Amino acid sequence: MTGSEAPPTFRLAYVPGATPGKWVRIWNERLPDVPLTLISVTAAEASDVLRDGGADAGIVRLPVDRTVFSAIPLYTETTVVVVPKDHLITAADEVTVGDLADEVVLHPLDDVIGWEQLPGEPAFERPATTADAVELVAAGIGVLAVPQSLARLHHRRDVTYRPLVDAPQSSVALSWPEDAHTDLVEDFIGIVRGRTVNSTRGRTQAQATQPKEKRRAEPTARRKPAARQSPRSGTAKGGGRRGKPRRRS
Repeated sequence: MTGSEAPPTFRLAYVPGATPGKWVRIWNERLPDVPLTLISVTAAEASDVLRDGGADAGIVRLPVDRTVFSAIPLYTETTVVVVPKDHLITAADEVTVGDLADEVVLHPLDDVIGWEQLPGEPAFERPATTADAVELVAAGIGVLAVPQSLARLHHRRDVTYRPLVDAPQSSVALSWPEDAHTDLVEDFIGIVRGRTVNSTRGRTQAQATQPKEKRRAEPTARRKPAARQSPRSGTAKGGGRRGKPRRRS
């Protein structure tokens, strides 16, 4: 209709390996009239999507440009090495970067670990994606170091992984443009930080707009008037003791 405003929506971008499902469920319970749309983005394009207004906030991998974006760190992932299931590394519960010295270590173009120096021997060519690199691991071409969530995302029956205990790690954060900190962004921040529905900063829209008079009415109505006290005897009025009649002289 002419002059009518579009209903509010919230768009959440998320990178591969991120699992926003729990927060989305809480959002749907608290704000059922505000649809939340999930937008899958690569780690490399997440910043551009947020900067260009393609999403209101995003679950991204750090670092982000702090001159443009605000960010709340959520967690840091364990780095693992993905190997064929019959690889010698599978005999250990965990491995170190030094254990990969004689291995061909694949380095995909969408790598999110940010190595200062890649361990092991470099491959002749860098795979385009992590998914491509996992296929090369399955073919016995090399091994791959990734955050654990990506190893799970690209799981195959013919590969497995072990923790790489001294490798750099990838951190995940909730991020949004500093100049676009809206009420809905604040609502999602409250959910991510575990604020309850009754929290001052984590209220639903309905609670935030509820008149104060209405919220105060119910406790007032439940009060019962106290019994009136006799100022002389301390008992309720009408229940005091009668004094002895005076004798007439």
